[in-house]
Amino acid sequence: MAVLMPLPAMAQEVGLAGIMGSKAMLMINGGEPQAVPVGQTLDGVKVLSINGDQIMVEIGGKKRPLRVGQHAVGVSNGDGSDKVIMTADVQGHFYTTGTVNGTSVRFVVDTGATSIALGPNDARRIGLDLRRGQRGMTSTANGQVVVTRIPLDTVTIGGITLHNVEAVVLPAEMPIALLGMSFLNRMEMQRDGSTMTLKKRF
Repeated sequence: MAVLMPLPAMAQEVGLAGIMGSKAMLMINGGEPQAVPVGQTLDGVKVLSINGDQIMVEIGGKKRPLRVGQHAVGVSNGDGSDKVIMTADVQGHFYTTGTVNGTSVRFVVDTGATSIALGPNDARRIGLDLRRGQRGMTSTANGQVVVTRIPLDTVTIGGITLHNVEAVVLPAEMPIALLGMSFLNRMEMQRDGSTMTLKKRF
């Protein structure tokens, strides 16, 4: 599982949806609840302890108590640079949770994809009006498919927000959205072993 490190100028909103044994059900930046065991980190938020209906989390180097139903916002201190550090999973893939037009989306970094690629479910959750898009063809592992090209108003990964990013919506469901070159082309990408740093260029 990839970990998005807490970085400068990066606000994290954390909500506690519930507690399951030794796991906290965290909602990061309004995303779906995810089970995080004590001692583990999810998108820069570390679960330090669970005590009854309260947990202790660390956001941006600061400890914050959270009860079920509460939210906390943490901002890490730093030089204000727009960058994200991701860690590869055991297969070498880089996963991250970002937001598209304010809606949480789970991505895998794919330098082979020309643009951000979404399935119909994600497109519906984000509220995209596909009638505003343009029909086109694209090549996939399963051959040529008809897709809808549509610009995304905002795409945020960590502390980086880009505006007017091209995406394609595929006709078939996808297990995870692809973070393709329409986003990555506007980054400086540095790979160092199992970590990748994305830094905003323009």
